[in-house]
Amino acid sequence: MTQLPVTALVVAKAPVPGEAKTRLAATTGPEMAAVIAAAALLDTLDAVLATPVSGRVVALTGDLDQVHSADVLRAKLDEFTVVDQRGDTFGERLANAHADAAAAVGDQPIIQIGMDTPQVTADLLARCAQTLLGADAVLGPASDGGWWLLGVRTATMADCLRNIPTSRSDTGARTRKALQDRGIDVVMVDELADVDTAADVESVRRDCPPGGRFAFATAAAGL
Repeated sequence: MTQLPVTALVVAKAPVPGEAKTRLAATTGPEMAAVIAAAALLDTLDAVLATPVSGRVVALTGDLDQVHSADVLRAKLDEFTVVDQRGDTFGERLANAHADAAAAVGDQPIIQIGMDTPQVTADLLARCAQTLLGADAVLGPASDGGWWLLGVRTATMADCLRNIPTSRSDTGARTRKALQDRGIDVVMVDELADVDTAADVESVRRDCPPGGRFAFATAAAGL
């Protein structure tokens, strides 16, 4: 496929035990939750690397020195432009990540995802990127009412995220409305399920590509 003039932005947290996937850790314990978080992140990064886009950025927070098998994650991140997350709230960090990605690789359309959807594929990301090239913005809803993907034609469009409360059942609807209130037309794309708790694992794992790290790690954890 021809390279698309789009930046893929992953907003990620270092999978540190006790800090990563804390709701999942209530079932698995903090160490295994961090292993699963790392697997999800690495699968996500692999999907982005296989997507035919011209820019790949990771906005990262957390101490990689506290991560198990940090060398594996560092080697993968070497294939991306990495910027530090900044901001007091998650909404601020998201908006700033878009601005910093544009500053790092050029202000072109951006598709932004997190690390909670390891079932994402390069084909899906490419389709979302292609859709964005013909729209103002695209939004991929999450089954819990949030969103797993936001695409904007310019980084400044993501500034509306600063004041949107996250991790709520209406986060997706609020995001869509905030964009539309600014005259931005929003095209909806595929809905995916996030992995937040043990109850989310089975349905997500069924949709993961064969041989993925997330599927292996969750099976090893007995989930």
